[in-house]
Amino acid sequence: MIAGALLLAAALADAPVPVPALPPLASVRVEFDARGVTGSSASGIADLATGRVVTVDDPVRVASVSKLVVAIAVLRLVEAGKLNLDADVGVLLGRPLRNPAFPDAPITLRLLLSHRSSLTDTIDYVLPFDADMGAVLADPRAWDADHAPGTYYRYTNFNFPVIAAVMERATGERFDRLMARLVLNPLKLDACYNWASCKPETAARAVVLYRARQPVKDDNHGAMPACAVTPAADGSCDLTRWRAGFNGAAFSPQGGLRISMRDLAKVGRLLLGRGRVDGVRLLGPASFRLLETPLWTYDGQTRGTSNGDPQAGFLCRYSLAVTWTASRAPGCRDDPFGDGRPRMGHAGEAYGLRSGLWIDRARGRGTAYFATDVTDGPGDRSVYTRAEEQLARPDAAAPR
Repeated sequence: MIAGALLLAAALADAPVPVPALPPLASVRVEFDARGVTGSSASGIADLATGRVVTVDDPVRVASVSKLVVAIAVLRLVEAGKLNLDADVGVLLGRPLRNPAFPDAPITLRLLLSHRSSLTDTIDYVLPFDADMGAVLADPRAWDADHAPGTYYRYTNFNFPVIAAVMERATGERFDRLMARLVLNPLKLDACYNWASCKPETAARAVVLYRARQPVKDDNHGAMPACAVTPAADGSCDLTRWRAGFNGAAFSPQGGLRISMRDLAKVGRLLLGRGRVDGVRLLGPASFRLLETPLWTYDGQTRGTSNGDPQAGFLCRYSLAVTWTASRAPGCRDDPFGDGRPRMGHAGEAYGLRSGLWIDRARGRGTAYFATDVTDGPGDRSVYTRAEEQLARPDAAAPR
């Protein structure tokens, strides 16, 4: 009866029939405190082709949550004296890196990590393996011609391939292996950037990402993918051709971390421990203060867009690859938890997936979650999706 009424109303209004949003295909949530996991839930299908049920230990591409883990590695290199947050990164890259509209303003790691570099995502940052990223960055279209570096916040994925290239040049190590050495291995995480550094059995358990129930990413068919990076222009995939800093986009530093929610919770526990977890210290107190100190807060003016689309009220406070919920700035709707408590962490969105890692420092608790094939719109209490709001609820079970 209700469906018939909808059809009749749509016909009378000469409007298309509304299509209800599908529920997420897979959803996982892990709660934790400084000592360990305190609760978890998992629901749905990791791989439609096989019917494999998702678990809290299945690796998933967590999208922009990857950026936060990169920031931890950068700060470890700063502590080691390999990098300087305020140095001109063009010096390390071996070629100038400047916004053509502001040629005298240096670009620094601090600006790149906080999305204030004046780079944009108006040109493609997903580059073939053999691409010369420096030539792409020389294109004026890659830059914001209206705002000088350091004066404007614009969430930009392209910042992170540049950061990865700087890390490679400073160490001579391939980005994915460098991330393993600096963060993933010390924390004993079964994780990697773009699969190449993961074990085959880990890739076999990948959560497939879907849009409208069609696979769009990590459909690995129970094996290691044939090519872990975007192939070279000639279609080849020879990783021995890697050159330090030539193409920082190769291992997707902006979003390519594959990690389970159980392991992502350990990263959250590192944040709760101010750089220390399970007897392992990755960051000193001074570095952690840098990580948690906001460098930009929405003031109605110095805010741009994310991926070219307006994100009104989504991102309102940002530090070094760390964002905050419940900023309470006018016009902001950035609290998927709905309790007004500020949390630090990062959200992720790509290929139909939504993800998040959030810690409540005051209460000593945190949440890691993801949902795949998310098609619904903003929820009731924020501009986060309904699926994210459901997963963020303190008493949440995975949506069904």
